[in-house]
Amino acid sequence: MEIVCLDLEGVLVPEIWINFAERTGIEELRATTRDIPDYDVLMRQRLKILDEHNLGMPDIQAVIADMGPMDGAKDFIGWLNERFQVVILSDTFYEFAEPLMRQLDWPTLFCHKLDVNEAGRVVDYKLRMPNHKQAAVERFHDLKFHVIAAGDSYNDTNMLGAADQGILFKAPANVIEEFPQFPVATDYEELKDQILKASPRF
Repeated sequence: MEIVCLDLEGVLVPEIWINFAERTGIEELRATTRDIPDYDVLMRQRLKILDEHNLGMPDIQAVIADMGPMDGAKDFIGWLNERFQVVILSDTFYEFAEPLMRQLDWPTLFCHKLDVNEAGRVVDYKLRMPNHKQAAVERFHDLKFHVIAAGDSYNDTNMLGAADQGILFKAPANVIEEFPQFPVATDYEELKDQILKASPRF
């Protein structure tokens, strides 16, 4: 049995925080795991900025409501589902992802949760567990799955390394340069080809 594990933001949907930064004009919120590999440092920075600007979940959800999957993402997920088991492994939050998952016909998603107070302020975040993407791939191996994984950022590289085959998708030059062991795909057709190459069945 085979399973394909995908990152969400940058692979299937646009980067939520970048869209939020563009809407608010707060340049510091454009930072992602492509820029800051330490996820806790990144999230603490984001929470501090939200607090300083008196922004909360309603503001973020208003931006997400206007977002949709990347062009071709829904068809790509449909293509995958016909050939493989598929799980999305993401460092986003369920509170962000639900409207985007609806537009992708509800693929299975493992991610994190936010701690939001009654006033709608984001006061903290709760990781499912540290390095959950790599841990999920390792558990799938325990279940005798052949795992193919694709992602675009620093926080995906442990997942890619744990998979039978990891693939970088639309990754920035700095990530590609630092992780030359992973093949690179720049669009969904190339990603399909890389996935089929990594599958023992094709």
